[in-house]
Amino acid sequence: MAKKKEIIPIGKRIRRARLKKKISLDDMANETGLAKEFIKKIEGGDQRPSVGILLQISRTLHIDSSFLLKEQDDTIEKRSKAYTKRTDNYAYTPLTPNAENKHLKAFKIIVEAGKEHGGVGFQHEGEEFAFVLKGNVEIQVGENVNKLKKGDSLHFNSGIKHDLRNSGKTDAELIVVVYAP
Repeated sequence: MAKKKEIIPIGKRIRRARLKKKISLDDMANETGLAKEFIKKIEGGDQRPSVGILLQISRTLHIDSSFLLKEQDDTIEKRSKAYTKRTDNYAYTPLTPNAENKHLKAFKIIVEAGKEHGGVGFQHEGEEFAFVLKGNVEIQVGENVNKLKKGDSLHFNSGIKHDLRNSGKTDAELIVVVYAP
């Protein structure tokens, strides 16, 4: 019988990479703009980071963001389901694997009906483009709320605090492309 691979939680992967590269919590906080306590919560599995935060962390650690987002299973469906369990209301599927030194990253995001990412507003250097494949979402950029439905898109400065929520009664699917200089 084949031995099942252990799935290492994202927080543990971040901590291992940070320690391997001898990056202190202070340095990590200064490079990402995140509070040390918040980083500790992520590493301990008590806080679920957004894709934007994972991109900031992977950039600071000089690792491919797909290392943090993908599971150690080869199927996208299994990866998506496993990741959904750990991010509550979101499933992130990287569409640009092995983009370690690339500035552009794309994701398919599924947001459960009537849900939003709990407690985290996104904010990261660069630009973001979202295209709605299915459902209805609201993307708040600063104080402005953008209501999008299937076929709508939005391009914005991701350095401005932004958030995403599903405002519909069915799950929403989006393609999100993030450019981080």
